Amino acid sequence: MEKKVFSIQGVELKTLTLADGVFNREVNEGAIYYAICNELANCRTGTASTKTRAEVKGSSRKPWKQKGTGRARAGRRRSPVWVGGGVVFGPRPRDYSYAVPKKLKQLAMKSILSLKAKEDRLKIVEDFSIASGKTKELVAILKQLSCNERTVIVLKDNDQMIKRAGANLPLVRFLSYNRLRAHDLFYGRSILMLESAATQLNEFYSDKKAEAPV
Repeated sequence: MEKKVFSIQGVELKTLTLADGVFNREVNEGAIYYAICNELANCRTGTASTKTRAEVKGSSRKPWKQKGTGRARAGRRRSPVWVGGGVVFGPRPRDYSYAVPKKLKQLAMKSILSLKAKEDRLKIVEDFSIASGKTKELVAILKQLSCNERTVIVLKDNDQMIKRAGANLPLVRFLSYNRLRAHDLFYGRSILMLESAATQLNEFYSDKKAEAPV
């Protein structure tokens, strides 16, 4: 597919050929769902914890004798039915992270990129950098490109100066072309992709298999 390339002033410069298998394929909603669920699960800390009747503070002596008092039977004050007693089946520290197949992740990323391209929310921009690292320069560029909503900027590499310029912009996220996140891409209202990053994505998510050596 052909996509227009814009300058940082919002002027159309040329067209860029993008791989149909990455930017113009059938959207697989199931793959997107599983990829986002996996990322959210991997972000969970899993530190919630409660104490059982064996861990709470209290005596293990029987409060009163078994029979003759007219009250219900009681074994110890740490029982879950007593105030201050243990918790039954409460949360314990655990690891919520899990792995999903690599092909599923790739399918999810290609589906999201294709979805954003079809919705005309994907814009290719010429390579630029912000040497000063100042926020006002990045804000001026975003205004020229009509990005007033939640924006995701896809970079070719780990450009620290651009990231520094957008560090205090709550609606701006930065991703490298080889470390995309399904959650940020899917919920981003505007996707700004540097020209070099788009070129690299054509190869990074290519379906072509390397030929076996003879």
